[in-house]
Amino acid sequence: MKLAVSGASGHLGRQVTALLLNQVSPADVVLLTRSPDGLADAAARGADVRPADFDDPAGLAEALAGVERLLLISTDAVGQSVAQHRAAIDAAVAAGVRHVVYTSLYRPEEGNPAAAAGAHRETEEALRASPLAWTFLRNNLYAENQIQAVAQAVASGRLVTNARDGGIAYVSREDCAAAAAAVLTSEGHAGKAYDITGPATVSADDLAALGTTLTGAPVAVVQVDDDALIAGLVAHGLPEPAAPWIASFGVATREGWLDQPSTAVQDLTGRAPVSLHDVLKTHLAELTV
Repeated sequence: MKLAVSGASGHLGRQVTALLLNQVSPADVVLLTRSPDGLADAAARGADVRPADFDDPAGLAEALAGVERLLLISTDAVGQSVAQHRAAIDAAVAAGVRHVVYTSLYRPEEGNPAAAAGAHRETEEALRASPLAWTFLRNNLYAENQIQAVAQAVASGRLVTNARDGGIAYVSREDCAAAAAAVLTSEGHAGKAYDITGPATVSADDLAALGTTLTGAPVAVVQVDDDALIAGLVAHGLPEPAAPWIASFGVATREGWLDQPSTAVQDLTGRAPVSLHDVLKTHLAELTV
């Protein structure tokens, strides 16, 4: 049975690929990427690396020939992701793919103010409406994305947030990859949605305390309103369209949309998820640059 991974040269795609190459025959691993040269190491191990672009539907269908299960790793192209995901779904149907495993967002339902929720919800609806079997891996926010935030807080002594006392059950990419590989390589997951989270809820106060614990530097939490956070992000060089997008996750956090840990990682992989503390500790050198 051939298993395909889209976005295979990305951060998550590479980790899933590494697991699959150790779990199944490399000849059954199809890696879809816009940059095939970047996966030369996987090709050398026997993986089938195929050029594919979500903006080229015909070529995408050709790249999916012979694939039975596809891990559709969501794109982060703001304003374009739904169209890209729909193109991938249509290509999968045309190519005869039977089952799509989609990396969605934790709690993408109506009402979630996180800017990415709508696109994930629409993609889930498109998969439900298709003839494909589907599984949704609803990944919470990546723990690795907090490395830079904590490093900046340690350097400045301030962690600026609009999340108030809300928390997030941050999950490591390692655990997201392990869950995806487990679903791709086993049965019984069609028609199911899994909340992929870390082991604990972490607030801004907790995050600041982690920075202090790991580096010894004092970090104060500074609560601001949404407009002030957006203005601060733009002032520090973030493009204007991206700043409200980031601020929306603070809104979702303070409203309690991202705070419930699940047992899905343990259930799917047989091991406990990695804590945010351990992720940050692994990258300790980056916290004190």
